[in-house]
Amino acid sequence: MKKAMSCVLAIALAGLTANVYAHPGHGVSGGLLAGFVHPLSGADHLLAMVAVGIWAAQLGGRALWAVPLAFVSVMGLGAAAAMTGHVGIAAGAIESGVAASLFALGLLVFRAQRLPLPVAMALVGAFAWFHGAAHGGELPLAADPLRYALGFLSATALLHGAGVAFGTWAQRHEPSLGRAGGAMTAIVGGSLLIVSI
Repeated sequence: MKKAMSCVLAIALAGLTANVYAHPGHGVSGGLLAGFVHPLSGADHLLAMVAVGIWAAQLGGRALWAVPLAFVSVMGLGAAAAMTGHVGIAAGAIESGVAASLFALGLLVFRAQRLPLPVAMALVGAFAWFHGAAHGGELPLAADPLRYALGFLSATALLHGAGVAFGTWAQRHEPSLGRAGGAMTAIVGGSLLIVSI
């Protein structure tokens, strides 16, 4: 476990030297493709989406599909609010919310925290609002909003699925790997939270 945690810490610190926010321009204009690439192009979104899937696998049962579905649904609402100018949150607060979600999701995965399903769904929904607002606020000028949203929602669902698959495997074979991923996510989130304040 010590070796795994050392590797996780090294990877997390190395990731901080790169551009971890997914929000600068991507060089991909249009709709579906630009939206699909967006969650894959920054560690902040990528880690959060995978962490949701891992935590869903740790919770098991109906959480396997209900927790990711809650995230994707509320993320779509947050994006729609941002695209129409009704998000009601300053850009800096959105970035802080994304960072806080990474920190919290990482801790939930690291602790393999058990919560009632409605509470888990509400919690990831709250985090999803910030991710959706970030995605919606980054709509490229040339992009079709609906196709862009379908793109990033599809990529998010795939990342959740990858997290569920990895989390399910880890639960059966090596639970410490899932928890190590949570630790890495929390470290990155905590570092981004400090930078964003």
